Amino acid sequence: MEPSETTIFDKILSKEIPSDVVYEDELCLAFRDIAPQAPVHVLVIPKRKDGLSQLSKADARHKELLGHLLFVAQHVAKSEGLAEGFRIVINDGKHGCQAVYHLHLHVLGGRQLTWPPG
Repeated sequence: MEPSETTIFDKILSKEIPSDVVYEDELCLAFRDIAPQAPVHVLVIPKRKDGLSQLSKADARHKELLGHLLFVAQHVAKSEGLAEGFRIVINDGKHGCQAVYHLHLHVLGGRQLTWPPG
């Protein structure tokens, strides 16, 4: 997929596809995953892709946004009651099992997570 192609996340951001939003600000949107892999599974995405189809495409101009996404992810984890712990996952590229080429963070928790994950 090319970075300019429309993804399901673009359609969620434009409200073409409904989502269960748990957090939103001017830079990002957090919503429940439709195929959760844990009792709590929330995706945090930037509202503007700005070339960030995947983490490996990030450059210096993205540093502030990347920090904001991580900050929001921990805020979401707290608001979802994940005081016992949580996991943040970013899949990158084909071998990283990335399914949607719009950068997104998975916030997972609500049960004991195993290791190794894959």
